[in-house]
Amino acid sequence: MRHQKSGRKLGANASHRRAILRGLAAQIIEHGRIKTTETKAKEVRPVIDKFITLAKRGDVSARRQVLGEINNRDLVHKLFSEVAEKYADRSGGYTRISKLGPRQGDGAPEVFIELV
Repeated sequence: MRHQKSGRKLGANASHRRAILRGLAAQIIEHGRIKTTETKAKEVRPVIDKFITLAKRGDVSARRQVLGEINNRDLVHKLFSEVAEKYADRSGGYTRISKLGPRQGDGAPEVFIELV
């Protein structure tokens, strides 16, 4: 039984789930807004918040921590230079989830997740 277990499985094992969330986080940093399912958006929100908080700290250790998760130096540079400056005076709540309705094929609830 899953009593007191936090997080959603997303139909994947642990390594695949981690890869899904890292990919979604990278796409949000790159594009600013993506369309995905509601459960994936709710799971990727804390990941994005952690990355932006590390970017606001701005030291070499924080940059290495983010590079360990996102293997794209250009995206990490964008995160630390542009995105961190944008949220310098904000203490949290960097993302917004807007509901779109059910997906055509399987009826999964779709949302936009975007940087505020």
